[in-house]
Amino acid sequence: QVQLVESGGGLVQAGGSLRLSCAASGRTFNIYRLDWYRQAPGKEREFVAGIRSTAGSTDYADSVKGRFTVSRDNAKNTVNLQMNNLKPEDTAIYYCNANYDYWGQGTQVTVSS
Repeated sequence: QVQLVESGGGLVQAGGSLRLSCAASGRTFNIYRLDWYRQAPGKEREFVAGIRSTAGSTDYADSVKGRFTVSRDNAKNTVNLQMNNLKPEDTAIYYCNANYDYWGQGTQVTVSS
């Protein structure tokens, strides 16, 4: 089992920045991929960004390319999401996911216009 705990959400004005973190615990040696997803009110959960634990390769949703950066710290078993130039449409609950299987409880990000 893997446990994931997100932190760093909050309220920010459009154009501002936030940094989300996700701490993994449990059987972390099995984690090969960590992803961020988000779910806005009335919408389906969508992929935001992801990173492979070993190779470090990343990929992003088109809507966040150039604004968001995903990174990992394997020693601390954390994955971070630096979000810059935030837009109101980025407002959502952001979730951390490990191996397409385990989910965190989510952290709220609200961007005001």
